[in-house]
Amino acid sequence: MKRRNILLGGAAAMSLGACASSPSKFKRYNGPEVTGIVVNKSSREMFLLHEGKVLESYDVKLGFAPEGHKETEGDGRTPEGVYRINRRNPNSRFHLSLGISYPNAEDIAKAQALGKPPGGDIFIHGQKNPLRRDRGDWTWGCIAVSNKQMEDIYAMVRDGTPIAINP
Repeated sequence: MKRRNILLGGAAAMSLGACASSPSKFKRYNGPEVTGIVVNKSSREMFLLHEGKVLESYDVKLGFAPEGHKETEGDGRTPEGVYRINRRNPNSRFHLSLGISYPNAEDIAKAQALGKPPGGDIFIHGQKNPLRRDRGDWTWGCIAVSNKQMEDIYAMVRDGTPIAINP
C-alpha cells in the first residue's frame, strides 16, 4: 500500500511540475504606462506610446479589404479614426484580444444612411492558428499580430487607452 501511495504521489508531482513549466500567455508588465496606440494602415505598423514616445512597434495584418474606412458589417475594412480599448478577451479564438470601441455614433449614422448595420467586434488580436504563417491582410476588419506579440500587448495596454487608426 505504501509503495502504491509513493508511486501515485510521484506521478502527481511530475504532472504538476509539467504544468508549472508550461509558459503562460498572461505576462506581467512593469514599464511605462501605454498612453496611446497609433496604427498606420498604409505601412501596416502599430505603435504603443507613452506620452508621445514610442515604447514598442509591430508589423500588423488588417482587414482583407484594407483601403478606406469601415462602413458596414462584412466589408472587410479596418476602421479609421480615434477609438478606445474598451474590453479584453482572454479566451479569444485568436489567442488573446483587446476590443476597440468601433462603432461610434458617427459610424452608426453613416451605416444607417446606407441602410446597413455598421458591424462591430473589432479587435487587436493574435493568430487563429499559430503554426500557420499568415500572409497578407486576412481579418474581417481587425488588427492582427503574432501570438507572442499579442501576449506583450495584452499585458501592456489597459482598458480606456486611446487608439488612433490612420489611413
